[in-house]
Amino acid sequence: MAQVQIEVGGRRYQVACRDGGEERLLQIGRLVDARAADVSRAIGKGDEARELLMTALLLADELEEAHATAAALHTAEAARVAAVAACAERIDALAIELESHHVA
Repeated sequence: MAQVQIEVGGRRYQVACRDGGEERLLQIGRLVDARAADVSRAIGKGDEARELLMTALLLADELEEAHATAAALHTAEAARVAAVAACAERIDALAIELESHHVA
């Protein structure tokens, strides 16, 4: 198991991760640190636990928005697929109708 040192809010933390996951963990650590800095600027330095809570809430809000956007895109994609399938069925029906008139 690999060990990575990340820094959040000016504090360093030693965190374990799967071998090969080091860069991803460092990337996520930088994201958390950036959001923690945003929170510190917005509410001022103070209670560390409160700052971390606000950071977690901010990240959770961003995650929820991303999930909602993904769900909306999935719904829109499903609607497009259904519309294309309906068009294909209509084209097949028209082709059959044209063939039946052409044969007769």
